[in-house]
Amino acid sequence: METIAFIIANLVLVAAFIYITRKKEFLSFLYNGKWMLTWLAVGIITLMDELTSIYYAPFEAFRFIGIKAIFYIALTSVLIRFLSTRMVEIGEILEKNNIRGGGVYSFSYLVLGPTFSFVAISSILVDYILTATISTVSAVENGTYFLGIGPEMRFFLKFGVIGLITGLNIIGIKENAKFTFMIFVFAAFVLVNLLIGSAANLDSNSIATIGNSFQSFTGDFLGINPFIAYRNLIIGIGSCILAYSGIESVLQTASLVKDWKQIRKAYLFLALTVGIVTPLIALFSLSSGINLNSHETDLIPTLASKVNGNFFGIVVGILASITLIMAVNTAMVASAELIEKIAEKYNFSWLIHVNKKQSLYRIHFVNAFFYSIILLITSGSQAVLAEMYAVGLVASFAINTGSLLKYRYSKGTKEITYHTSKVGTLILFFILVSTLIYIMIARPYGTTLWFIITMVVLILGIRISRYRAPDIPARRKTRNVMDLIFKIAEIESREINIFFRRPLEEEHNTVQGNSIFISFYAPRLDTPTPFRENHFWIAIERRLNLFDMITSVLKTIEYEIPKSEKDIHLHFGWPLSSWLDRLSTGIMIHNIIKLPRIFPNFHFHMDHEGKQEKRP
Repeated sequence: METIAFIIANLVLVAAFIYITRKKEFLSFLYNGKWMLTWLAVGIITLMDELTSIYYAPFEAFRFIGIKAIFYIALTSVLIRFLSTRMVEIGEILEKNNIRGGGVYSFSYLVLGPTFSFVAISSILVDYILTATISTVSAVENGTYFLGIGPEMRFFLKFGVIGLITGLNIIGIKENAKFTFMIFVFAAFVLVNLLIGSAANLDSNSIATIGNSFQSFTGDFLGINPFIAYRNLIIGIGSCILAYSGIESVLQTASLVKDWKQIRKAYLFLALTVGIVTPLIALFSLSSGINLNSHETDLIPTLASKVNGNFFGIVVGILASITLIMAVNTAMVASAELIEKIAEKYNFSWLIHVNKKQSLYRIHFVNAFFYSIILLITSGSQAVLAEMYAVGLVASFAINTGSLLKYRYSKGTKEITYHTSKVGTLILFFILVSTLIYIMIARPYGTTLWFIITMVVLILGIRISRYRAPDIPARRKTRNVMDLIFKIAEIESREINIFFRRPLEEEHNTVQGNSIFISFYAPRLDTPTPFRENHFWIAIERRLNLFDMITSVLKTIEYEIPKSEKDIHLHFGWPLSSWLDRLSTGIMIHNIIKLPRIFPNFHFHMDHEGKQEKRP
């Protein structure tokens, strides 16, 4: 029966790969003079990152929470699938705002502004640097398991891995995708056979271990205080989150695909592959009866040797090394995209010079340097690297979901077709923030590194943004409040009508000579396109919100224009957005209705003009 299962599974894989490879341009295609990747190629590149976690995440989870890690890893997989739907939503939002790639940095810049985006930069850079270094360490440890190489030689081999991946990225993304696909084919056959062999070798002791794990897992929630149950949930998720590192890489490399729909397909592909394989590998390895403490860095090759023989164990050890090396590749590809977006935004054009293969070779050299420095600092210790890694990973997740909540609060869903539950996102955000707090307390090494890098990047970023911020040219084009005062003074009519318009709101053709339009805009979100001479675009000042700007303008008008000279009528649009969908609408209206008491000399109106036929 076991033999039949092996034969059927391998024949199905052969047929599937023949079908895929017969399709034209199944990995890459030329689009507008640039090589683009398909959803399958991006999914596989990210899969190589996520797949590597099976070699170190089960033991790391066991080290913190014991055998109940079997079920917490499965629960965390479900949580990550919910998170991936939010990543897809972010991908469409970025595309609607003409932003391609950059992931958490681009989205945090769009929603939270330049200052906070540097916190996102530091978090995601810690993530990628540690993805590369922890994968390098695990690759060498697993690959040399059966060779008996000494620790000194293994330490130097780790630098060789970094050099190899740097060279692979320099030859270009098209060749990179082809090479990664070949590794994926090899990995698929090996892992499917490992799963079948592990399932066939389940014995009564393994089943008893799984039963004990389930009892320990359910004991964290049943019959106890809800707050303690929530604490146990957070500890469990925080201990297993490393099993799904790399999920953000799809969003990070969005500039390599045609549109956000490819991102959605890539995340679905990941859910149906590593989302299922990782919990199963954890279940079989942790319940196998292997002495876990003696096999911290080679747990999966040891499992393979036990279920399918020593030769298969060697094959899995080789696969471990190859896939872990490819995770270094994923980190380098994604971090290069991140640094490219930062360099473009802040005009560091010398850094993003490409070679004939359209490779960002200078950025790749910078990445290789940083990876090597971290290896030297940590002496190649997997345990230390894992502690450092988790903080940056969860911090980037929390920033993404927090930014999405703020965007949905202010913009609603009118501009996007793919949107998720706001309540679900809020719950996810609370879980991620709680997990981040737990990890910071439980893993001081990671917290220290994350804090140091965040502070360094934040200080440098603030200094750079003073002179190179991309919104500086846009702010120079804006008109100021005194321009508005002069315009009011020029109008002969005593009655002045001031209309506050949103940036995307259309104007009607029937405009009187005593009418003035004001649109406040954020330079990073909107582009001033004056309706006519009496339409004033005023940039929202940093550290001020929209209501603060309205109040500031009205105070200036009240001070500069005496009531005896002009009758000021202020017109605000009638809110049509769903207050449940766009919560900021209710907050803004609540603030606006306070204005008549603050400015008793002005006349306030809340208007809605019906649709008018367009004049020929």
